[in-house]
Amino acid sequence: MKYLIAGLGNIGSEYEDTRHNIGFMVLDGLAGMSGVIFDVNKRYGAVAEMKLKNKQLILLKPSTYMNLSGNAIRYWLQKEKIDLVNLLVVVDDLALPFGALRLKPKGSDAGHNGLKHIRETLGTTQYCRLRFGIGSDFPQGAQLNFVLNPFTEEEQRHLPERIEIACEMIKSFCLAGVETTMNQFNNK
Repeated sequence: MKYLIAGLGNIGSEYEDTRHNIGFMVLDGLAGMSGVIFDVNKRYGAVAEMKLKNKQLILLKPSTYMNLSGNAIRYWLQKEKIDLVNLLVVVDDLALPFGALRLKPKGSDAGHNGLKHIRETLGTTQYCRLRFGIGSDFPQGAQLNFVLNPFTEEEQRHLPERIEIACEMIKSFCLAGVETTMNQFNNK
């Protein structure tokens, strides 16, 4: 059985360690734990493949920039013949405090441009997403600046632990399913 795990972010060194790129960071963590390397020369993004028991995971970091993420996800779903129920999108979320992790089986885009484009491209919100809280400690009108800046030093100290838990959630999603994973990990 195949799964597409898409971590959202923006390509380029200027975005590398920003809050908006937490999806890339989580996938880098998962690839590192599993000893797989991303091929950056794939169509629409950097792609790595890993085995997890009897499951095949396609890890995708889209090169389309955040606002066109749906193009890469649609392409890889079709290319690998992956059912929508086996798609998991890892995304930053302003509505959650830093480090909070929430797996959801569906939902709105909540103003997130990457999720909005996925909805527009796939024509549905019926796909799983792992929301990684980045907090909302910014003055009114400064959201863009906030998400495109790096985590604070305090947040960076806690990032490895939170990324590791996110990776465990991805593995659980593939092995045990969305409901079991939500029950085990959400609100922890």
